[in-house]
Amino acid sequence: MSDLTITRIFDAPRELVYAAWTDSEQLAGWLGPKGYTAHSVSGDLRPGGAWRSCIRSPKGEDLWASGEYRTIDPPSHLVFTYAWEGPDGARQTDTLITITFAEVGDKTQMTFVQQGLDSPESRDGHEDGWSQAFDDLGAYLAERS
Repeated sequence: MSDLTITRIFDAPRELVYAAWTDSEQLAGWLGPKGYTAHSVSGDLRPGGAWRSCIRSPKGEDLWASGEYRTIDPPSHLVFTYAWEGPDGARQTDTLITITFAEVGDKTQMTFVQQGLDSPESRDGHEDGWSQAFDDLGAYLAERS
């Protein structure tokens, strides 16, 4: 098993960064690697509540992921499970994502940790995808700040 940690500083208040993760409409505005669009995003934001999203590749392939919220502590902490779904809808390997949002002056430091990835190759692929998504998140937040 491999873990992934990515830290970013966004030029936005942490309430705004937290909302970009927890409001389905906002999440749809930036989720996915470069060239992907969030085709469907829904969630029941409460401990034990389910979430599900679909990102569409530039070639039109739909990639579904889902999970369950574990910890909701606005605006500082968010924890949820995350698994890709196979073509038959079966969940693949569950991972655990923990995100902390810390104030750094008038900016926000986001620390993203994904635990339980299958292999170093899976970790590296997720790092690339999440890093591109976080670039989009930064642009999304800049438009709203």
